[in-house]
Amino acid sequence: MSHPYHHAVSSVKKWGGSTDDYIAIHSWFDESKSHFGDFRHRALRHHTQGIFECERTFGVSITLDNGRVIPVRWIGEQHVTEDMGRLVSLADWLDAIKPEEWMDRYTRKLDTELENTTTLTIGWVGRLGTAK
Repeated sequence: MSHPYHHAVSSVKKWGGSTDDYIAIHSWFDESKSHFGDFRHRALRHHTQGIFECERTFGVSITLDNGRVIPVRWIGEQHVTEDMGRLVSLADWLDAIKPEEWMDRYTRKLDTELENTTTLTIGWVGRLGTAK
């Protein structure tokens, strides 16, 4: 599917209600299109962790005008399955990333600097006034 509205229409066919009941949730999944306009935008929310984040954002369920209660997780699973063909995990996406040197360069540099330091002093002075 290419647009949150089409996902909302699919939700209406599946559970009833109106597209207005679902559009905010489906739009949330596709917000990353504003930053990355091809399928790779899905790596940010189109996975099981994204579905749980959606539930934290919108609540456990929505109530349609007719009183029917629909779990937000169902709506998220519907969206991801329609776009991906199945439920995928965040690990599925991360495993597909081709590591590049720049992705880990500064972490390794910091580790090397710390290993070469004989004494490392970290101090913090809080409201209590003593360095720890």
